[in-house]
Amino acid sequence: MLSSSSSSSMVNLDSCISLLHQVAFNFQELNNENCSVENTVRSSSDKSWKWIESEPVVQCDFQKLSKSHASDLFNGSWVVVAGDSQARLFVVSLLELLLGESEMEMIRGDLFKRHSDYNILIDEIGMKLDFIWAPYVSNLTDLVLGFEEKKSYPDVFVIGTGLWDMLHINNATDYGVSLKLLRDLVVLLLPVPSDFVNDGAGMNLVSVRSPNFFWLGMPKLINSMLNTDEKRKKMTDVMWQAYTDELYSSKLLQQSGGPLLLLDIHALSNNCGAHCTTDGMHYHGVVYEAAVHVMLNGLLIKSNQKL
Repeated sequence: MLSSSSSSSMVNLDSCISLLHQVAFNFQELNNENCSVENTVRSSSDKSWKWIESEPVVQCDFQKLSKSHASDLFNGSWVVVAGDSQARLFVVSLLELLLGESEMEMIRGDLFKRHSDYNILIDEIGMKLDFIWAPYVSNLTDLVLGFEEKKSYPDVFVIGTGLWDMLHINNATDYGVSLKLLRDLVVLLLPVPSDFVNDGAGMNLVSVRSPNFFWLGMPKLINSMLNTDEKRKKMTDVMWQAYTDELYSSKLLQQSGGPLLLLDIHALSNNCGAHCTTDGMHYHGVVYEAAVHVMLNGLLIKSNQKL
């Protein structure tokens, strides 16, 4: 179960959060033939990416978590990841960290069933993971409403949409309106620091744990590499920026006063570059692997833990 512990050696937490995406990729270690969605795999070399070695980043002591450490962090937890193919690739990288290679090969086919949900219980650590196919903000809104109705909330909640909306609706203003509604609903999931309950002997004060929220950002879109005319026409840099502006205006992200910490796939994919993708949209698995470790280190920072 994700929990908090104190650490006097932590440097400024907000500063470290802002440096989480300072990642560099070792291009010689990357194999471009594994960039497609179906073939996305974890890089075979631990040298394929690392945090840059500037003094502020080094002071934050970010770490690539081992399977053992990640399992400890997620022990007894419920993780929900909801979104489009970017979210699915994120789940693949997370499971590649938590499962062995043989187990991963057994489930890979189910993971890549198009436009479908996926769930797994990792018995050894009592962790439940649900991937929810949710390509539109309205799908995320329905999901959050379901949590609120059941009064049952995941420990870690990673969500992100935008690509399908950009392609099939192509209206940034409407996207922004939907995000604002989503923000208002997510805020309702945030527990107050404490709550009063009546146990029959009077009113007692009990603590309430807080879920950990993340927004999975859209990748760098390389328009000339997109694989249909419709995508190249609609998914332009100008439209990407309009959608991103609406995201920040919605105050959904912590960077703009909201509840969700950004997992910045755009920054990571941009750093990896055009040779890390074959379709201008889906990137080599190492990009999503880095995003998983950004999330893990974000969890450690937020809960004030050290390995």
